[in-house]
Amino acid sequence: MQNEFEFLRFVTIGQYLPTGSVIHRLDPRTRLIATVLFLAAITFTVQRWGLGLALVTVLVTLGLARIPLSYALRGLLPPLPFLLILGLLQVFFSPQAHQSPALFQAGPVAITGAGLWAGAALLLRFASLILGLSLASACLSTTEMVRGLEALLRPLTRLGLPTHEVVLVIQVTLRFLPFLAQAAERIAKAQASRGADWGTGRGGLLRRVRQALPLIVPLFLTGLRRAENLALAMEARGYGGGQGRTSMVELHFHAADGLALALVVGVAAAILWL
Repeated sequence: MQNEFEFLRFVTIGQYLPTGSVIHRLDPRTRLIATVLFLAAITFTVQRWGLGLALVTVLVTLGLARIPLSYALRGLLPPLPFLLILGLLQVFFSPQAHQSPALFQAGPVAITGAGLWAGAALLLRFASLILGLSLASACLSTTEMVRGLEALLRPLTRLGLPTHEVVLVIQVTLRFLPFLAQAAERIAKAQASRGADWGTGRGGLLRRVRQALPLIVPLFLTGLRRAENLALAMEARGYGGGQGRTSMVELHFHAADGLALALVVGVAAAILWL
């Protein structure tokens, strides 16, 4: 099947969608700060209603940003089998699993309400984090991200920290995600043309794991080769770090940015304490 080779369509993190929405028109620093606050609230909250509010907030913001819901949900498909396995482990082996009466028991295996909630909470948390990262990357181009991060981290340069190099590392990492998906697609097609078990449509999760194992080594070597070429290209163009670099674009906060940050702070506090 052709869809088995289309890895890039499942990669939503690192893909920018210029829809021209009200979210896209905010200052890059506002979008960066809002993303960090929101993702931190999702990561550290222990409230079940807070996780539900986080998921609802992401879905509403996707609508405001004019990001197709089907596109955003597509990014949940690659890690879904692993998330389900982690959720089942939480159901049976989490510390909370033995703190409530058993709803179902078969010998030593018992399912409790606390265990079910622990598994559901893990799925909600990771789904909200993945959708939040996809939303942030869809609303923030690489150029805007670099400008925003450099502006936010500029005060740290007085302490001698290489903030420009840190921003460069983040930028290259985000650019590598789509590249690795394209490289994996090419390698899979090459292996299938040589008789590998690709595109047959047989089997399930175990078959997909067996298919992915032969991709690891060539994909790793391809990534290293691409990184080496990038380093050589930067050296050939005389890249010397961020010292003395200037920008033609000046960033300015507006009233909409202040309102957006206030809303994000309020939602993040509600996620943590609801």
